[in-house]
Amino acid sequence: MTQQHPKDAWAGSFGAEYTQRNSASADALRGRARMWARMGQAFHDDPPKSALEVGCNLGLNLRVLPGLFDMELSAIEPNEAARERVLKDGVLPADRLFAGFGDKIPLGDGAVELAFTTGVLIHVHPDHLNATVDEIVRVSSKYVICSEYFSPRPETLTYRGNEGLLFRNDFGSVYMDRHPELKLVDYGFFWKRATGLDDTTWWLFRKG
Repeated sequence: MTQQHPKDAWAGSFGAEYTQRNSASADALRGRARMWARMGQAFHDDPPKSALEVGCNLGLNLRVLPGLFDMELSAIEPNEAARERVLKDGVLPADRLFAGFGDKIPLGDGAVELAFTTGVLIHVHPDHLNATVDEIVRVSSKYVICSEYFSPRPETLTYRGNEGLLFRNDFGSVYMDRHPELKLVDYGFFWKRATGLDDTTWWLFRKG
């Protein structure tokens, strides 16, 4: 069993291997479309006009969002191979794809109306979680979404033979405890057996 710092792992060969294992298959895209159709019901009266994905990898979310909502999309991603895939496939233009991690987003305050993660906070080391949450809230002018593995208390799990790369938590409470200005709009659970998604809990918050 090995141990790497999450930033080193996801920016390096471990993250590149993750990208290679995944594909933008028809089934994967259908699952993401169903996920966003459900979450999007919560803001259908006032949909965001722009969105930033924190940790997009090969861009599954970004590939389905244009078919559901009219919004300008951007992303930040630490792994070079993943960014190259996003650009090669024409998912995003280069000027809206940033290199880096969520704890330091190169955008101004309120730069987008929605900032979100799906299966990303679970890979953020606890030492960087608060800063990541703070940055996501900072760059959003209206909405925050996270969809992550849930645990009522922080816990660390082994991930593909590695220690220190997978963390479960009550991420909704992390957001609300740190940012009382966030109002809970909706939340839910994607049960893998019924949805094909990965047993994740999601929250949608509105600022102000």
